[in-house]
Amino acid sequence: MGVLQVQNVVKIYPGHSASDEPVKALANVSFTVHNNEFCSILGHSGCGKTTLLNIMAGFDSATLGRITLDGKPIGPPGWERAMIFQDYALFPWLTVVGNVSFGLKTKKLPPDEQQRLAQRQIELVGLKGFENRYPHQLSGGMRQRVAIARALAVDPSVLLMDEPFAALDAQNRSMLQDEMVRIFMEQQKTMVLVTHSIEEAIKLSDRIIVMTRRPGRVKADIVVDMPRPRLEESPAFVAMKARIRDLIHDEFDLTEVPAAQASQA
Repeated sequence: MGVLQVQNVVKIYPGHSASDEPVKALANVSFTVHNNEFCSILGHSGCGKTTLLNIMAGFDSATLGRITLDGKPIGPPGWERAMIFQDYALFPWLTVVGNVSFGLKTKKLPPDEQQRLAQRQIELVGLKGFENRYPHQLSGGMRQRVAIARALAVDPSVLLMDEPFAALDAQNRSMLQDEMVRIFMEQQKTMVLVTHSIEEAIKLSDRIIVMTRRPGRVKADIVVDMPRPRLEESPAFVAMKARIRDLIHDEFDLTEVPAAQASQA
């Protein structure tokens, strides 16, 4: 299973000093990510989407509310909620197979089983033949493939992704998005993606959670009812992109824009 339920989550960061006002990052956020569903969280920078993902992963805690996985409150970080970061976060002293099998060692699997599972994931992400290369010998796209394989190798209930393709060039980003669609359809696993790209969210997701500006709330919960693979030039894709863009652009507060710019808007 892999049902992730977010229930009235509030996150408030205290000020650094007595004179600083607390910062409310999230306000009463509630939604459910269903089993084997690909859900994207989309919104402006600073809307709290990465904060929410970190709470899901167990790296941070909610001030109020709770998040459950299959009905049980989440705890500290664990293999059942694997995370893929924007900056790869690979161990430079380990080879590809060493990085991919790292999490399997924490599950205390027999060495031959670790090797079998690691090799399976390396092949799944298209890195067969690169098992003994080190991260510095790989391109950015290949390093992110290693990170994806490492996360999938432990067979998590939920795969969490924090803008995993943002650091890549346009060609590699598009290629890895296509790969993630293929992997999702093969693995049938619950996945949560934080992104600022409307196109990426539509291309990958079953559902898109659109957040308001800070403090982040759920502004819209959109079902993406389009067959995969999805073409960006299709009428349905273009219409959904326009709808989501309008929702996000509505969040701009003209009072924060200098008067001269606001008068030209």
